[in-house]
Amino acid sequence: MTADRNQILFDRAARVIPGGVNSPVRAFKSVGGTPRFVQRAQGAYFWDANDKKYIDYIGSWGPMILGHGHPAVVEAVQKALLDGFSFGAPTEREVELAEAILARVPSMDMVRLVSSGTEAGMSAIRVARGATGRSKFIKFEGCYHGHADSLLVKAGSGLATFGNPTSAGVPPEVVQHTIVLEYNNIEQLEEAFVTHGRELACIIIEPIAGNMNFVRASVPFMKRCRELCSEYGALLVLDEVMTGLRVAFGSAQSVYARDIPGFEPDMTVLGKVIGGGMPLAAFGGKRHLMEQLAPLGPVYQAGTLSGNPVATACGLATLAEIGKPGFHEELSRKTQALVSGLTEAATKAGIAFCGDSEGGMFGFFLFPELPQNYAKVMTTDNKVFNTLFHGLLDRGVYIAPALYEAGFMSAAHTDADIAETVAAAAEIFNLL
Repeated sequence: MTADRNQILFDRAARVIPGGVNSPVRAFKSVGGTPRFVQRAQGAYFWDANDKKYIDYIGSWGPMILGHGHPAVVEAVQKALLDGFSFGAPTEREVELAEAILARVPSMDMVRLVSSGTEAGMSAIRVARGATGRSKFIKFEGCYHGHADSLLVKAGSGLATFGNPTSAGVPPEVVQHTIVLEYNNIEQLEEAFVTHGRELACIIIEPIAGNMNFVRASVPFMKRCRELCSEYGALLVLDEVMTGLRVAFGSAQSVYARDIPGFEPDMTVLGKVIGGGMPLAAFGGKRHLMEQLAPLGPVYQAGTLSGNPVATACGLATLAEIGKPGFHEELSRKTQALVSGLTEAATKAGIAFCGDSEGGMFGFFLFPELPQNYAKVMTTDNKVFNTLFHGLLDRGVYIAPALYEAGFMSAAHTDADIAETVAAAAEIFNLL
């Protein structure tokens, strides 16, 4: 029998890396089995250490909207590498990428480039606190904004109470200003503002949550978030690390603006797609807020690799491709075809199943109807999901190795890939 190189590599990794992975989401802890170690990727596929090919629906957790190894992006990165890896000084591409981002997300007047979504999220909250002179802020259970201490919080024991740390190493006093509420619960949101409104610096929210699978904020809920922030002088911060430029050309905020006249956030957090797979993220907002940042204002934020010249080249090339006419419409068509196909296959097999998508981002649940909050998502049948996950894996289809993660479509996926995925899922559903 041929040795399993994935297992060999995982055993080696476990001796030198905690849990054998450098980010917990890569582990197979919740589904069982051995993580796949990727040796190469191209288009909509990657090959593991055993040289087995998979249709890839995680796409590096969102950035690979063009697929892996797009020729224009590869060329831009190779050219940038020849000019130098990092300078610690300004470059023209930083300016070009900032201009390109602002052109696509007009709610922002200014933007600062950073290296990760965690860094961008915590910096946006710092700006909100500095600009308002307030300490408290609201986040929602099931939304993930990075692993900064004040954001690793679960809901308190009562309505609109302060949260408790969800990670060891986070002192309770660090999260004393973090208020955790239920996603899509307007009544709870209104009560929180009545109680704490004049002390709140901001709301930070994923407009479409991607870390409790795919759960979108309802239009009435998002509208109320905007109204209450405006009424009480708090800022509305949209975390679009996942959704930014992926669900629509103008990001998720443009989707909500279709139903909420004049809707826009005060600040936006971006990542994933804007870096095209390189470590790059950003946060931005209205000019008077961003001018609070050093060196102009009193809010300090810095980063040695911020605006890295290779990362900005990758991001610019990616944005140029996704800005072409019809790109998001075609991406959306493919995503909807996948979700519809999976839903039809499950329904025929008598399996409770529902799905949702926007642009190139999707999710599905083993429920008859879409959940609206984290508590409902947590009641999903893990055993059935694990069977589906491993069944797809065996058939060469790679979805997130966790029940609570969204999926991602790329421009490189073909209708044949989608049909193969649906057929594989149908086989598994019929065996359940």
